[in-house]
Amino acid sequence: MPLHYAIEGGFSTDDFVIDMTAGTVTCPKGITVRITRTNRAIFGAKCQGCRLRQRCTKSQAGRKMTIHEHHDVLYAARRCAESEEFQTTYRRHRPMVERSIAWLVAKGNRRVAYRGVARNQIWLAHRCAAINLRRLINLGLIPTDRGWALAL
Repeated sequence: MPLHYAIEGGFSTDDFVIDMTAGTVTCPKGITVRITRTNRAIFGAKCQGCRLRQRCTKSQAGRKMTIHEHHDVLYAARRCAESEEFQTTYRRHRPMVERSIAWLVAKGNRRVAYRGVARNQIWLAHRCAAINLRRLINLGLIPTDRGWALAL
């Protein structure tokens, strides 16, 4: 997910050095605070008089951050998503995924049809099978003497 900035054009979570092993967060100016039991980093009064404050927070009480319990994994995933290889693959597959979801929810199928999980799982499986079959027919699925084949 994209990061949210406290101030437009200001610092994000990735601009802070977060060390989950040591349990500390260091701001861009170099001020270090401990991560609390509730996974929060509270800079508080340490933000007073900071020349970077206008890029960091609007709060009078200073910058407060909630650190996700899987911060390291999320950070690594964001760095991976910036690579050209990832972007190429993402651009190639995303339109088809979005289109498939659009096909699933088309014509009043945004809500499940039945009460209960089991019946809705069967309904969804049939809906997906029908959509896949329609897609194969559009791609040129034809009957042959040996079974079905895609016409090339």
